[in-house]
Amino acid sequence: MPPGYATATDAAWYAGVPVGTLWRWASEGRVRKTGKGKQARYYVFDLVKAPRDEYTREQLAPGVAPPLPAGAKAA
Repeated sequence: MPPGYATATDAAWYAGVPVGTLWRWASEGRVRKTGKGKQARYYVFDLVKAPRDEYTREQLAPGVAPPLPAGAKAA
């Protein structure tokens, strides 16, 4: 596996979003991925790290979406 790629579960945890959101971001081109199906891996350096360690639960905000590629439309 190339460096910087993680499973959907691990990448979603890193970003602080549900796995379905990560899948949507990948289909929109916001996050690079390699492989298909259960073998798919997502490039974590395209994601913004969730601030879970620095804040209390009440201060946490939902994950921030990476920007769309030029000319792409959101789902």
